[in-house]
Amino acid sequence: MNVHVNWEDQRALLGKLAIAVVCIGLLLGGLERVACSAQETAPPTHPRPWFERFIVGMEVGPTGAQFGHSDPEDTRYCRLWDGQEIVQRCVAANAEYLVLWLRDGDYAYYNSKLLPKAPGLGDRDPLREAMEEAKKHNLPIISYCVVQQGGIFLNENPQWQMRDAQGQPIGRFCFNSGYLEAIKAMVAEQMEYGIDGFHIDMLDQGFGKPYGCWCETCQAQFQDRYDGPMPRDVGWDRNWDQMLEFRYEASARFEQELTAYIKSINPAVTVDYNYHGSPPFSFEVGQRPVQHAGNGDFVTGETGVWGFSALGVGLNAEFYRAATPDIPFQVAIQRGVHMYHDQTTRPLHDMRWETLTLLAHGAFVTMIDKTAFDGSLDPVAYDRMGHVLHEARAKREHFGQTPIYDVGLYFSSRSRDWIGREQPGTYFQSFQGAHQACVMEHLQFGVILDENVSLAGLQQFPVVCLPNVGHLSPREVALLTEYVQTGGKLLITGQTGQFDSLGQPLAGRALQDLIGAKVERRLDSNDNWLSLAADSSLVGTDPYRGRELLAGWPFLVKGPATVYTAKTATASGQLRAPDRTNRQLQGRMGTEWPMSAGEVVGPAVLVNSVGQGRVVTCAASPDYASASEHALVENRELFRRLYRLLQPESRVSVNAPANVEAVVTDDPAKRQIRLHLLAYHPTPRTTPAQNRPYVLPGLIEDVPIFRVEVSLTDDIQQARAWDEQTQLSVDGRVIKATIENIHDIMIINY
Repeated sequence: MNVHVNWEDQRALLGKLAIAVVCIGLLLGGLERVACSAQETAPPTHPRPWFERFIVGMEVGPTGAQFGHSDPEDTRYCRLWDGQEIVQRCVAANAEYLVLWLRDGDYAYYNSKLLPKAPGLGDRDPLREAMEEAKKHNLPIISYCVVQQGGIFLNENPQWQMRDAQGQPIGRFCFNSGYLEAIKAMVAEQMEYGIDGFHIDMLDQGFGKPYGCWCETCQAQFQDRYDGPMPRDVGWDRNWDQMLEFRYEASARFEQELTAYIKSINPAVTVDYNYHGSPPFSFEVGQRPVQHAGNGDFVTGETGVWGFSALGVGLNAEFYRAATPDIPFQVAIQRGVHMYHDQTTRPLHDMRWETLTLLAHGAFVTMIDKTAFDGSLDPVAYDRMGHVLHEARAKREHFGQTPIYDVGLYFSSRSRDWIGREQPGTYFQSFQGAHQACVMEHLQFGVILDENVSLAGLQQFPVVCLPNVGHLSPREVALLTEYVQTGGKLLITGQTGQFDSLGQPLAGRALQDLIGAKVERRLDSNDNWLSLAADSSLVGTDPYRGRELLAGWPFLVKGPATVYTAKTATASGQLRAPDRTNRQLQGRMGTEWPMSAGEVVGPAVLVNSVGQGRVVTCAASPDYASASEHALVENRELFRRLYRLLQPESRVSVNAPANVEAVVTDDPAKRQIRLHLLAYHPTPRTTPAQNRPYVLPGLIEDVPIFRVEVSLTDDIQQARAWDEQTQLSVDGRVIKATIENIHDIMIINY
């Protein structure tokens, strides 16, 4: 059992005591890799840190079924948790580094002077066991340390709890409290073991209501910062804007101060924080995309089909790249079938697809294993993970080159907060749908973030897409205008630029000059329809796919829509509002289910020339529609054809099945293009017993076979496939191949 510590009285001394403990250890000769100051730190054993050298590793932690619900007398828990065995299994499974669970809200998993140890461990010290074994293999050991986790430690230190607006505790730690000093003491004693780094998880302020924090410390700091009291209600006004900023600053400050403290002890020890700045997370978490990504040595995010959508795997990687440009980024995936805290094991090809997709997008990847309740390891899981990590290492030289982009997808954190508000999915859906259309139509995408957008950043992309970006600041509008005037191309959808910084409708519209049209009104419906003009280049049949967009034929484009009147733009096609029954008009019947096409209210598409560039605006939202419950093939086809209005030819054009993702990179020094082809090939799944009609994602059991045709604007000197079984032929600037694999790479010399 833990001995209660009066943290409130001692927190001012904790930092000094922790440093003293470290320094004493040095004097005793037991710490070769920890120093009392930056000046005394021993030089690293390798010129580059581990995260710049390695591409695959593992994280091993106990079952999550125990967290916050622990019985300290249950000695069955983690009785077989063995640091030496964990290292041996991870090395055998081809891991290049190990993230080892050391602290959660209940326990330490090492001999801690500050925290109770997991009851099944007895006198053993798994961290010591792991460190001794890891030295034999030169395996970096990274501490997994939880910050925001209810459990024994929170219960024993209620003075640090977050409070809601009524002053009631909400079961989370306040980042403005003395808790930071306690965390500093914990990381200091972990550093005594000579660990290589920290992966610090759960730096959130909650994932929904009730929001915090209104404790006395926060109220006093807010008063000093803004010269006024905290707002008591979520008012979505200027006062709430200050409250959001206060929350963001609290999270950032906690991370920055903790990083600085760790580096003050040993600058060679790496720090990364598990990131919640990307979809599906929003303001309630207390993180913005850029502000909270760069507070460590690199950013770490999570993915998983069950939580982030099948096609969101690559999007997560590109989001992290955009949040921390020119810095390595880590993505964590799990071996369990449905979520992180089960002990099931996915099929081999399912894990291969996710791992190799992330690597193709430039991430380094950590595979997460959650052990059994007693801490034992699953031999089948380690065998499968070993195959995956072996393949990744064998293909190492083909990862990490410079992406070749077709389109940049613009993400606005301000729109997320002030238009999405407490239903952020309404904003995310257009962004995610644009990504989904790009993947399935084989357009190479990257991400642009409003916090760090620059002209040079925009100019990385031949086309920039603004997918229903409701708010754009004057600075953003100026950058986008300069981008277009100097030759850039914009694709605008939905209700982009039509709201102010607090999410209220604008009297004047921010992008009217770029669009070349006046905004007459926004439709209050989502079941909107488009039909295309007979003389439009958008109509016709795609010879490769056999898809048709017929002139005059109305098709559903679910999502936000705008009625425009053309000024300098050329307008074509028709936007049609939906029919409404009398009962719907009387408010006696809902409008969730789409009705048929009704009256014509405006043009479908606007094309406007500005300076050396061009702007194409769609009055509806083919991006939103592509991620909706009423997604049509025509929505993606329309998105692709709108893109081709702006950019008729790509440097690398890929024709492949819609379930095959293409990732294209360039190595200019070697004049070498790499084309990664990744087949998402799940078997069917049934609907769950609850929350019908939702469908759980399928698992990839089988290796698919598919054909691909690739056209280049460069002359092809040579082309080969990584997989020797791939049938490949070159005819001029066209490559045709038949592939039978989850992942293959074309290496093309130009």
